[in-house]
Amino acid sequence: MNNKKKIHFGWWLLIGVSLMAAFTRGGINSSGALFLTPVSQDLGIGMGSLTLYFSVSSIATMLFLPIAGKMMAKYDIRLLLIVGVILQAGSFAMFGLMDSVWGWYLFAIPMAIGSVFVATMAGPVLINNWFKKHNGLAMGAMMAFVGIGGAIISPIVGNLIANNGWRSAYITLGLVVMAIVIPIIILTIRMAPQQKGLLPIGMDEIKKGASETIVEPNKGVIAAVARKSTAFYALFIFFFFITAIASFGQHIPTFAMGLGYSVQFAGNALGIWMIGMLVGSIVFGFLSDKIGARNTAIFSMITGLVSIGMLLTIADNSTIFMIAIGIFGVVSASVGTLGPILTTSLFGNKEFSQIYSTAALGLAVAGIVALPGYGFVFELTGTYTLVLYTIVAMLVFNIVFIILAFRGKKKLEKAGLWN
Repeated sequence: MNNKKKIHFGWWLLIGVSLMAAFTRGGINSSGALFLTPVSQDLGIGMGSLTLYFSVSSIATMLFLPIAGKMMAKYDIRLLLIVGVILQAGSFAMFGLMDSVWGWYLFAIPMAIGSVFVATMAGPVLINNWFKKHNGLAMGAMMAFVGIGGAIISPIVGNLIANNGWRSAYITLGLVVMAIVIPIIILTIRMAPQQKGLLPIGMDEIKKGASETIVEPNKGVIAAVARKSTAFYALFIFFFFITAIASFGQHIPTFAMGLGYSVQFAGNALGIWMIGMLVGSIVFGFLSDKIGARNTAIFSMITGLVSIGMLLTIADNSTIFMIAIGIFGVVSASVGTLGPILTTSLFGNKEFSQIYSTAALGLAVAGIVALPGYGFVFELTGTYTLVLYTIVAMLVFNIVFIILAFRGKKKLEKAGLWN
């Protein structure tokens, strides 16, 4: 391969993947929470019934994840991502035309299928293909863009809803995302460095033996062995809990308005949450390269306990509320940043996409349970207090499962299965 003396295309790919994630994950997926209260009040739909569309989305995600992994290995990645963004953003725009909750249930399916490609699988798989060095930092940078996208887009959407109504906001955001993301995909996305006549970033150092810290691309555990290990089950449960924890972010606007704050304040709070995700993504990406994925994940859970403690005690203070939400955003970054990094740390690069796509089913299962569950709790009790105490328990449990996962890795190594 001929590595030219110019900016490696992998860095352009990282920018493209990051922008795609910013608009699809940071924009559409995150700002959906801002619509819950206005839609519920305007159409007379209960919050629990409306948030069931998140469960429909999660079920579709769970069923489609293994299929998506196979399709990404077989078909042109750019074509899949273009179709994906049309399905995701187009379905989101269609919500603006709905008058019944069944419209959300129906369009949640194609929206979820598209999101699997553009917001869940593409980033980790492409970064793992292109970056053999600075992998954690690249993953953190991508998730930082998600935070930037959310921090910018959420307040804009909040103002659009307040000034033009939720229908117009749905349609506008969906169309804008399609118009911006499709050209980005065409210009910057390629599945593998070989398609550009290049080596992955850091591969030249492996070939020359210049670095002992870079994991070789084909080193690790095969998927069939990984799925039977205690490390995998612990990782799956970690994915479930951290996603359930981060899912509360979708309820931040409702939580804020339930405390008496305005819809504009709620939009700003969601933006602060996304800024927290930005900070967390960068910090976790950096820390994972310095102190390891295990210690970084434990630090994240402890940080989460601090933020929820603040929300349980002094959420009626608007300044403290914003600080706590920002810290909670830092923890929420664990889903997109630490999830792939932990998978690589535990099982290596040998069959990353197959292992990650299976472990990521924990993300979908959590969405099925947590998102509507939080909505029904609020509907029945008028408060999120019980939800916050549940999150505290999940944060504590996750520390335990992180420790168990890495003990499981040692068992794989001792058995000679990690090679």
